[in-house]
Amino acid sequence: MTCKSHIALFALSSVLTLFAATSGAAQNRNAGSGRGFTIETSPKLQAIMDEAARKTIAQFASKNFTEKNLSITLIDVTDAKRPMQVSFRGGEPIYPASVVKLFYLAAAHRWLEDGKLKDTPELRRALRDMIVDSSNDATQYIVDALTDTSSGVELPEAEMREWAFKRNAVNRYYAALGYTGINVNQKTYCEDSYGRERVYRGAKGENRNKLTTDATARLLMEIATSRSVTPERSRQMMELLKRDPFAPAANAGDADDQSRGFTGIAVPRGSRLWSKAGWTSTTRHDAAYVELPSGKRIILVTFTTDFARERQVVPTVARFVFERMNTAER
Repeated sequence: MTCKSHIALFALSSVLTLFAATSGAAQNRNAGSGRGFTIETSPKLQAIMDEAARKTIAQFASKNFTEKNLSITLIDVTDAKRPMQVSFRGGEPIYPASVVKLFYLAAAHRWLEDGKLKDTPELRRALRDMIVDSSNDATQYIVDALTDTSSGVELPEAEMREWAFKRNAVNRYYAALGYTGINVNQKTYCEDSYGRERVYRGAKGENRNKLTTDATARLLMEIATSRSVTPERSRQMMELLKRDPFAPAANAGDADDQSRGFTGIAVPRGSRLWSKAGWTSTTRHDAAYVELPSGKRIILVTFTTDFARERQVVPTVARFVFERMNTAER
């Protein structure tokens, strides 16, 4: 077997193993999630979502932007005991870029709570830099800590299987909570992966990270409503996610500023924002929790693909949603 074939088959095997695990968990999603509540839907909220997607697609249609380039999930958590969720292509698995760091953050706090990770200043520094600055180097450290794995040269097949099982620890955690359609087992990079990391990812990215806007919105909702791990750990996560889109910009003109380059462009004055963005040469995403001046509290997750240089898609969706949510009934 050639090296290229070995890489492809190993990555495919990893994907199939993950699919089996998440499919099994999905059969009992509500019971296994530990939510203790049901997320409802709303025709009025769905109408807002459908119109937001339709108008955004129409606004950028001249640039060949279509519905396949857009996924959105909206959760109204104004009544935290009775959240309502709607989406547009919310179950579509998409490469999440740095939004995956939100999942590593929550997993790290679960590990800390369970005594599987030691709480050290260096771990806290990495968690802070991973979320606040979106550092890929910090993320690589966190993934190693969560999974007891490390990057390096290619491994013999048997050792690689053992390494892969360890690396899937975060996937197993979220599968047990009932999350589906996701893959969270890869580090993030500014350039590329090498050695065992590339073997595990697959030569064509067969085992890349994947998230849906539905899954991302669910996790952010759980953090924002103090249901992720423990109320205190949710509070600590929210501290790292806090953004101020109205403060004087330290890096004026930075299109990738997480406070002002994504959903933050559209938030009305008097709003409060917590978020985690992600961007590459082909993707531009944001996962945001916003408290509007009207008192409405919403989770809005927007993923865009193949239009990474189009800075206005994410805020266009957000602006329409915010305007309508200020006056809409549930």
